Amino acid sequence: MTDLTFVSTNPGKFREVEAVLRPYGIRTRWTRRSLPEPQVETLEEVVDAKLDAVRDLKGWVLVEDSGLFIPSLKGFPGVYSAHFLKIWKFGPIYELLARRDRRAYFRTVAGVAHGRRRWTFVGEVRGSIAPKPKGRHGFGYDPIFVPAGWDRTFAEVPAASKNAISHRARAVAKVGEAFARGRLAR
Repeated sequence: MTDLTFVSTNPGKFREVEAVLRPYGIRTRWTRRSLPEPQVETLEEVVDAKLDAVRDLKGWVLVEDSGLFIPSLKGFPGVYSAHFLKIWKFGPIYELLARRDRRAYFRTVAGVAHGRRRWTFVGEVRGSIAPKPKGRHGFGYDPIFVPAGWDRTFAEVPAASKNAISHRARAVAKVGEAFARGRLAR
């Protein structure tokens, strides 16, 4: 069994990561720690800064950063998703989308480190912004995001249903597959 430490302040993200990695024989521990979210252009750069901030942790370490990207808003809120949501919630997004295409996608970059070695894994899920927020499950933008082919938001379905297709689950499953195939070496 592989032990891995997931670093985040979000218990919802930890539960999702733990559920996705369990079938790969990975025991996930949670270290609750605020990590830097620099104002940069890409999720990869944010993950790199987060990995720099956890160099003091021993063994396998996992961090991630996610964003909601709306092409008709030139990708906004993108890398600023968490900061924007904390300050403004959903209202301004609905105002901006009043006469624009509502297609959107979630993207996650998961970063794994062991000592000085690092690997990154990307997951995406495409969909659209719901006409109005719905649902009580999940966190973040889950109440306004409807995955392609669905008629409900991520917040309207149980965690297991979301985890089957979510951006974070897809990135983290790639981490599990890399461990299972021996692609992550110390």
